[in-house]
This record gives sequence, structure tokens and C-alpha cells, in this order.
Amino acid sequence: MTIFISYSHADKDRVDLLAGNMVKRNAQVWVDRWELSVGDSLIQRVQEAITESDALLIVLSKASVESEWCKKELSVGLIRELEEKRVVVLPVLLEDCEIPLFLRDKMYADLRVDFDAGLHSILEAVAKVSNPNQSRFSGDEGYVDWAVDWGDVDGLFFLRFTIINANVATNLKMTFLIEINVICNEVLTARQKQFQNAGLDWVGRNIIAEALFDFGDKENFHLVLDSTLPKKFEGAIGDITRGAVYDVVVTCRRLGEDNGKDQVINISNYLKDIREYMHTISKKLTPDEQQRLMKIIATPMGT
Repeated sequence: MTIFISYSHADKDRVDLLAGNMVKRNAQVWVDRWELSVGDSLIQRVQEAITESDALLIVLSKASVESEWCKKELSVGLIRELEEKRVVVLPVLLEDCEIPLFLRDKMYADLRVDFDAGLHSILEAVAKVSNPNQSRFSGDEGYVDWAVDWGDVDGLFFLRFTIINANVATNLKMTFLIEINVICNEVLTARQKQFQNAGLDWVGRNIIAEALFDFGDKENFHLVLDSTLPKKFEGAIGDITRGAVYDVVVTCRRLGEDNGKDQVINISNYLKDIREYMHTISKKLTPDEQQRLMKIIATPMGT
């Protein structure tokens, strides 16, 4: 979940202050002077950083709007917005200047008078584009809200997806509530504890989620809601030969106005959309994190 900061070096002191405060509040930022070393390919490293970042923070000042380099970074960010159909470019106004044409319809964070208020608005915007644990998908018929949480029940680790589908733009005055629980057995709970101890708990959760997503792709499963009572699906995924098994429990119910008709809910479609979103904004492993991950993978299950 990296935020690329595009700025003019003429503003480096104020940008360092901004970036430092973001880091203190657990935001992961990419600033060229912090990341580049002697001998690095400037164009290649910057291009990779822009492509792999979750969002671009465009710091607007008299110097940056005149900078050809900043203009190119902004163009790449706007192209990504068009291709990915989501907010990528986050403008920040450092001082009075001429705002670029393609940013004039965007709300911007204002650091000119109140730095703390501007910083707060930046962190709020960053959370919306970089939180891999919840989001909203909007469409012609309505929207889908979802979130994932996790914890322990009776000593077993679990991952839980909660999904709400509201058909607000159709004649179907109904909302669907879906809950998907993935419960690790003792072997996989022990594995998750290894990830936690290595500071890679988020990697372990992603692995569990991927197992669920693969299951959804293969099964392409649906639930038919023929009453107001919840419907349940139960299954198991994993490698039985290695003793690594996840129990999957899906419950779904409909809320709102009853039209007397059965409703078919495609669980696999929801999982597909969530998977694509999580892949888009999940943070990349650092070399050190990759080493820790390989050490865990090399350890036999159940040890």
C-alpha cells in the first residue's frame, strides 16, 4: 500500500515534512530522494514506483506545475485512473498556483493555511484508495459493500468476509446479506501464528483469502433464496494429505420487500470482484519480507 509523492525538489523541505508525518501515521510513501541510490536508473525506478503504487500524491506548487518531470508523472497517474477505473491521483495544494486543467474537477487537500487539517484530509483520502480490507463496488443496479475481519474462535484462526448487496437502482426493493467464514484447522492456525510472529500476518491472511477465491472460481457456486430464512453452504478446502484444511461456511439472506420470487445469489462473482480489488492495492513484499516468507514456507506444516 505505497503512496507515490510527485513534487518539485524546490519544495523538498515542505514535502519531507508532509511525508514524515504520513509515515508517523503508518502510511507507506515513496519519495525519490529517500529511495534512489547512486547508480540507479532514474527513469526505470520512478516508472516502476508509479506503476506499483496504490496512489499518486501530486503536490501542487508554482515550481511543480512548471516542472516537465512532474507533468509526466501526473500524466501517468491520470492514464492509470482511466485504465483502472478508480481514483489514483490525489492532488495536494502546497501554495497558490495554477492548477493543471485535468485536476480542476478534483477535490484537493489544502496545506496552505492549516497543515494539520490538510494532513488529515490526505490520510482520509489515502485510506479510501489503499485499504485492502473493505471497499464498495458500484454498478448500474446498485452497489456492493464488503469488509473482511479475522480472529480466533476456540483456538482456531478464522477469516470472515461480510458482503451487502443493495439493488437501489432497480424495482427490486431488496438487500442481500452474505457472510463467508473460512476457519483454519489446528495445522493452519499454527501456520498463521508463524506468519504473525514473523510480522507477516497480512501475508497469512492473503493466503487464506486466495484459497477461498480459488475455491469460488472452481465451484462457481450459487445460493437460491426462496424465503426470508437464511440459506447456508458448508464445504472444506485444502490439502487433506498434509492435514491442512479450511472449513468454509457461507450464510446468505434477503432483507427488504418480499416480491414472492426466488433470488439466485452468485457467491463466486462477489469473490471474484473482491479478489481483483485486493490484488490491485495489496502491498508488495520487500526483499526482507520475502526472505522471512520463504523461511516459513520451508518449514513443514504442523511443526
